Amino acid sequence: MKSWSPYALLVVAAVALDQWIKQLVESGLAFQEKLDILPFLALFRTYNTGIAFSMFSSFGDTGLVVIAALVVAFVLYLAVRTPAGHVIARIGFALIVGGALGNLIDRAIYGHVIDYILFHTPIWSFAVFNLADAFISVGAALVVFDELIGWRRETKPQDRGN
Repeated sequence: MKSWSPYALLVVAAVALDQWIKQLVESGLAFQEKLDILPFLALFRTYNTGIAFSMFSSFGDTGLVVIAALVVAFVLYLAVRTPAGHVIARIGFALIVGGALGNLIDRAIYGHVIDYILFHTPIWSFAVFNLADAFISVGAALVVFDELIGWRRETKPQDRGN
């Protein structure tokens, strides 16, 4: 169990940071008013009633909480089955779980997820997202990266013998 301690701490830190920033956004940023930080980056508080770009918003709060909880359970299952030497994947799984729990807390308490980061140009904008979404995306990229490294490690010894 001790080997999981750093990953559990990362999950707790991700959830705490996500919730703290969302609290700051809720109390200090006007709803749906763009606050430019850089020419391509703005703060823009809005609410997402669905999952990932508002998909499945018709499932309702309870349905989305159940889906999110099932996803967290599945990611934890994958993480537990990941060998101890796959540190990058384990960090990725911890970030995914932390981000998913951060958004799950929002949905369970408020009935929506608080989003506030907006990348944009004068003629285009990306979907508004939050730190929890970034944790999930970075975590997923780390898991894929670790799998690619593992795949490459597994194919190298065979290639040398041929």
